[in-house]
Amino acid sequence: MKKKLVIGILCSSMLLWGCEDEPSSIGNGSGSGNNSSWSIPIDEVFDGGPGKDGIPALAEPGFIAAGEADYVGENDLVIGYVAGNEARAYPHHILDWHEIINDKVSGVNIAITYCPLTGTGIGWNREINGKVTTFGVSGLLYNSNLIPYDRESGSNWSQIRLDCVNGNLIGTEIETFPLVETTWKTWKQMYPNTKVVSSNTGHNRSYGRYPYGGYRTTNDFLIFPVANEDDRLPNKDRVHGVVLSGGTRVYPLTRFGEEVTVINDNLKGRNIVVVGHGTDNFVVSFLNDAGDGTPISFTPVQDKYPIVMSDDAGTMWDVFGKAVSGPGEGARLTHARSFMGYWFSFAAFYPEVTIYGDI
Repeated sequence: MKKKLVIGILCSSMLLWGCEDEPSSIGNGSGSGNNSSWSIPIDEVFDGGPGKDGIPALAEPGFIAAGEADYVGENDLVIGYVAGNEARAYPHHILDWHEIINDKVSGVNIAITYCPLTGTGIGWNREINGKVTTFGVSGLLYNSNLIPYDRESGSNWSQIRLDCVNGNLIGTEIETFPLVETTWKTWKQMYPNTKVVSSNTGHNRSYGRYPYGGYRTTNDFLIFPVANEDDRLPNKDRVHGVVLSGGTRVYPLTRFGEEVTVINDNLKGRNIVVVGHGTDNFVVSFLNDAGDGTPISFTPVQDKYPIVMSDDAGTMWDVFGKAVSGPGEGARLTHARSFMGYWFSFAAFYPEVTIYGDI
């Protein structure tokens, strides 16, 4: 009874589609890829309801200046990306309704993929095997997570697995780009000249309204089943997850306080540096290698956004891992395959995940 009641409450606020009491898997042979072969259990792939392209991904969206974005509040979350001299912000207010934004920034073909059910925003390279594509929303879910499809081949991909799970490109891994998820206020402090996606998208949506009711604040409730549940943290706690070959670790946002904090860590033999600020609501991470296998020693820098840390040689590094001044100016740290998301989503996809501070 409790489950049906919560679903009913959520469905009354979900403006995109109707709901059933119990979600059902798509079943063998009924996928929307190029063939019936899946690299994930097909009985764990669920139809989210609206159908293929029922949630319309955006392509070449319009952008406005930060001062014109009156539909975004100071504490609202945005996903930020920088390429060349261009900084762009993709608000959750837009992504909650469209899930994928296909864009081109300073020559970089990027798709901002976002799943409201798992809280995961990841930057994908739209160039695959030498061909530029756009991504759409398949309407399917695995472990409650978005399954995008690429329009070039029609193949289905798993957002959190970061690979193709059905179709001609099955087994292909996606290349990711570093993003910064933070509040609109913090992003503007980092990049005051940023552009932001216009709410004039060509679609009639209530962009100031969250379309999933109480979902993100109902900690113990998931609409769709997941393969593994883990109660070490509340389901909807926001964490930063680093996904490397052979190991995954999450860094809860609550572990970061009122100042920029730098964590020099090692995950399965790989040195990484994790930088975050709890109050300003961001965590990012990079591989940490001076070139000879030894880690660079980083320390936090306060009140100089977008600069967040320095090294022993006096080089200053920004939130995207770029050396912006000092003897190492121009160098870049390698982005760790990492992103923000709800705790339950990392536990579902990576059951052996470790939690920083508990090891």
